[in-house]
Amino acid sequence: MKKADFIINIALVPIDFVLIILSALSAYALRFSESISQIRPVFYTMPSGSFFALVAKVAFFAIVVFALSGFYTMRSKKLAGEFTKIVTGVSTVVIFLILAIFWQRELFSSRFIIVSSWLLAIIYLFTARIILALIRNYYFKKGFGLAKVLVLGASVERQTIVDAYKQKPQFGFKVLGEISSLAVLENSPELLGKIHKREIDGIIQADSSLTKDEALDLLTFCQENHLTLQYVANLFQTQSLHLNLSSVSGLPMVEIQGTTLDGWRRVYKRIFDTLAAFILLIILSPLFLFIAVIIKFSSPGPVFVKLKRVGSHGRLFDVYKFRSMVKDAHKLKAEMMAFNERNDGPLFKIAHDPRVTKFGHFLRRTSLDELPQLGNVLVGQMSLVGPRPHEPEEVDKYQRGYKKLLTIKPGMTGLAQVSGRANLPFSEEAKLDIFYIENWSVLLDLIILLKTPKAMIKGG
Repeated sequence: MKKADFIINIALVPIDFVLIILSALSAYALRFSESISQIRPVFYTMPSGSFFALVAKVAFFAIVVFALSGFYTMRSKKLAGEFTKIVTGVSTVVIFLILAIFWQRELFSSRFIIVSSWLLAIIYLFTARIILALIRNYYFKKGFGLAKVLVLGASVERQTIVDAYKQKPQFGFKVLGEISSLAVLENSPELLGKIHKREIDGIIQADSSLTKDEALDLLTFCQENHLTLQYVANLFQTQSLHLNLSSVSGLPMVEIQGTTLDGWRRVYKRIFDTLAAFILLIILSPLFLFIAVIIKFSSPGPVFVKLKRVGSHGRLFDVYKFRSMVKDAHKLKAEMMAFNERNDGPLFKIAHDPRVTKFGHFLRRTSLDELPQLGNVLVGQMSLVGPRPHEPEEVDKYQRGYKKLLTIKPGMTGLAQVSGRANLPFSEEAKLDIFYIENWSVLLDLIILLKTPKAMIKGG
């Protein structure tokens, strides 16, 4: 998904809301204008204040209908398809309004205003999309907002795609390099450096005759480096269920999406995380104080500890916890590695870790030590639900494919935690977290959150 598409779809919500109101107000003004009144005398009036209040409610309802109709999906939109969608969406709103009038006749009764509002809303909304498309294309031609990509494949196969993107910047892509294969890319320090600096957004595979192993290698490379992947059709057909279909100069192009948690879904999740974290911090503040007092008086050291963790797209951040170990326990970890009981992956765990304080055992068993991470959620470094956040040295030991765990923000709780807690082998934990990433939904988040208290009481 290009940033330009994200910005446009975010902007469309307030624009559509205003335009729905504007279309109704325009119809209202037109109905009571002298020219129309002479043709159709006014038999029913509604105070402008009452009319505006009603229109604001209808506009809000319209935005909900539009969202459910796919108006704001995070992908490039074709104007022809948008027009059909607008007519359908606006007509649906008008039908509901007519039904409401039927059940409550005093609500409103001007057929002229209803029909005029319907027609004007379609005109206004479609015109807005034309203007936004023109603005987007103007900036694309100037080189702003383009997704920077590498094109892989033999010169003959990739030339069609490269020429199309050069001649038509409105597609939203800028080709930064042409490479014959993934092997060549992996041996190019310059391009790898740009990828690590996030100066490249994705890879386009033009060769449709890759072997299954070559296809898997490319898919894994893109997942580990957080790159979007597009390919000419008939490639990777069984690798993912999350696909975007398009065409470039007649070539069927497919984009693999690593997660359903994108676009507006990511916005919804962030809003929920922010509100929930803020409310929980207020509600749990007495518990925070109680735990802090016990920690302070039960063992020497600070109340909170700050630990390095790896977040989405490999970004480092400081995670906060209630201190459950003796002071400077992390410095003793190297000495304790010989006693690590987790030999199934990169994680470190000792059942009876001598560094853990008496009260710390209780905090860790109930996961109460992780409550300060609500602050990390509030500032946007973590989510309430997501993969477990791991230490940098643990991430360095990830096996092939595990870096997909860094696709989204880590969570305070997750599918792995409520499905077996710390007793799960790392490979099973990773599979559950990857399943969550690929199949995210609001319902799945709610199920995990509802199961979390039971998991905390049960301990692990």
